[in-house]
Amino acid sequence: MAGRDPLLSASDAYPASSGLTGARPCARVSENGRVTSATREPGTPAPAQPSAPSGRGGGSLPPRLIATDLDGTLLRDDQTVSPRTVAALAAAEKAGIEVFFVTGRPARWMDVVSEHVHGHGLAICGNGAAVVDLHGGAGAHRFVKVRELARENALKSVQLLREAAPGTLFAVEQTYGFHQEPAYPKLHLEIPDTLRPAEELLAPEGVAASQPVLKILAHHPDLDPDAFLTLARIAVGGHANVTRSSPSALLELSGPGVSKASTLALCCAERGISHEEVVAFGDMPNDIEMLTWAGRSYAMGNAHPDTLAAATGRTHANNDDGVARVIEDLLAGRV
Repeated sequence: MAGRDPLLSASDAYPASSGLTGARPCARVSENGRVTSATREPGTPAPAQPSAPSGRGGGSLPPRLIATDLDGTLLRDDQTVSPRTVAALAAAEKAGIEVFFVTGRPARWMDVVSEHVHGHGLAICGNGAAVVDLHGGAGAHRFVKVRELARENALKSVQLLREAAPGTLFAVEQTYGFHQEPAYPKLHLEIPDTLRPAEELLAPEGVAASQPVLKILAHHPDLDPDAFLTLARIAVGGHANVTRSSPSALLELSGPGVSKASTLALCCAERGISHEEVVAFGDMPNDIEMLTWAGRSYAMGNAHPDTLAAATGRTHANNDDGVARVIEDLLAGRV
């Protein structure tokens, strides 16, 4: 892959004057296997009842790190963290268990949990494209690591996906900045910095060319979400890692080998934590690799069937304190 190394410390990605320095070096991890497409919209509750973890021998070692997705997992549908969950997270950290928020959200959307970050203060954002220090509080995050999608790969992926699925619309997510095509739908309360065709945005002399691209968003107004995901993976091939976390036909393209799981593995390796000492929570296809990698993992009661199949256990829905319930049981030695 051309361009800069896909795994950068903040000091590599930014000039010293930016203040974004101090990242520790990381070892490389190999590319995770492809995840399968989801077969049900996230709003449809999973029929299975909560269960203890099973299979893969998970749970043989005491947990040292909890990795949890946010939307549909830790957060309730109203985007809040319940008092019970706040208490459970605090109890875990008091017991010496590190907590990592691992999300597809960009760093600028992390204010919703910034007040609940303690200890190391780190979160994994953009499906593994960035590790962010949230210690500064709302709006004051600092990039610690960046795993960019090289512009050459991003541009090639856009071209291939346009050919395979005419009508696809794109947006470009950067460390600082969000740019989109003029017809890209208003999916969030997001005001784009630039309105240009993706090919112009990703050109060598394009907008904010000096900043890393974290991921490409690809939306199709007509295709079935699962069909779009399958088609995109075939079309894009090894140029990018393709996943989704939305109920709509909205895909997320990251650098090859970049995922929640691979970046979490880097952070754990730095701490001397093995995958067997990790407990992970998630609900969507972009969580599957992380749930498969962790020694113990729980799919939410509202999760997709493929996510349920990937986890070693299942818990209650996000609106019913599913994460908190498992943490309480872990601390009490019940699981």
